[in-house]
Amino acid sequence: MTFAPGTANSRIPTTLFGADERALVAQFVDERIRPIAADLDETERFPEEVYSEMGKIGLFGITVPEEFGGVGGTALDYLFVMESLSYGYASIADQCGLVEILGSLLSAYATPAQQEEYLLPLLAAEKRCAYAMTEPGSGSDLGSITTRAERTATGWRLRGEKIYIHNAPVADFAVVLAVTDPELGKRGGISVFLVDVDTPGISRAYHEHKMGQRASQIGGLVFDDAEIDESALLGEEGKAFGYMMKVLAKGRLGISGLALGISRAALDAAVPQSLDRHQFGRAIADNQAISFSLASVATELQAGIALSVSAAQALDAGDADAEVLCSMAKLNASENCVRHTDAAVQVFGGNGFIRGYEVERLYRDARITKIYEGTSEMQRLIISRSLLRAAG
Repeated sequence: MTFAPGTANSRIPTTLFGADERALVAQFVDERIRPIAADLDETERFPEEVYSEMGKIGLFGITVPEEFGGVGGTALDYLFVMESLSYGYASIADQCGLVEILGSLLSAYATPAQQEEYLLPLLAAEKRCAYAMTEPGSGSDLGSITTRAERTATGWRLRGEKIYIHNAPVADFAVVLAVTDPELGKRGGISVFLVDVDTPGISRAYHEHKMGQRASQIGGLVFDDAEIDESALLGEEGKAFGYMMKVLAKGRLGISGLALGISRAALDAAVPQSLDRHQFGRAIADNQAISFSLASVATELQAGIALSVSAAQALDAGDADAEVLCSMAKLNASENCVRHTDAAVQVFGGNGFIRGYEVERLYRDARITKIYEGTSEMQRLIISRSLLRAAG
């Protein structure tokens, strides 16, 4: 295997994407994403034109069946797309991941009318979505959410607050988790709703300005006795916990791909810099401390790819250990991603700390990968519980 820097070609294998499709993805990343990544980071702009193109060439809904408007690919194909897009800019991959998770929910549980109203335009990038789960007192613990949906004569009344919601500042609709039966708790007492954000009683709040992945729009949604129709319920009442569990593993696999893409971009920036930058009359690459650091990054990156590919294949096969493997892949890729971008900054020296250098942005973009879609601590909890159950 040749490790040639400066190319958007991913090393992750695919099942549905052939050579032509892979070349198209690489070309899209090189020509449409990488050239504008620095500007998007600086302006925090929502790149609607990029997402529109992605919808047209089939980069949304990778694993959503074709009959629902998706690509009909596998988890392995999804991993490839996430890693490739993130090599260009992680915020773009982040949008792909959001659409993938919500597309999976809608294709599995939405009624035909809901799919026509929300799923088809979502995959075509004609509607913007938000995934409203996190609350001021609830992150990884679904059982602690307090947003309430109470039955009315015509539907539901929604009351509560969501924070750190991807796309909240720009979304047309949101997938909202709310408590419908407090006595049943998370296993039977939480439901999912499809809510138009312009509904009276719903307001956007807290348009956040983040450390990294700054073009990913993050904010809050406040529900002040918002009246929604009975048809807003997604799937069955009280089934939200089960629905979320079925897509969380895929979400974590996606973040592993995103983190791998950042790591690959960091390595591809650091290798030529180590040859171009000279100290004491020679390239710093001649210093074993530098070359060995790059060797470690390349080795860990390849190992991370292998683990993530294994997790994707397990997910596609429906293996019982797929969830744990996805947690392992996410944990490994995200933790390494932070170290890899740190190593790249070190190769650049003082320049790596200056805005305008790619590695400075990559270092900031990497940090959130240890937090969203389940923190590193949560992944270790999942993995350790699996080990202990097997031993018991």
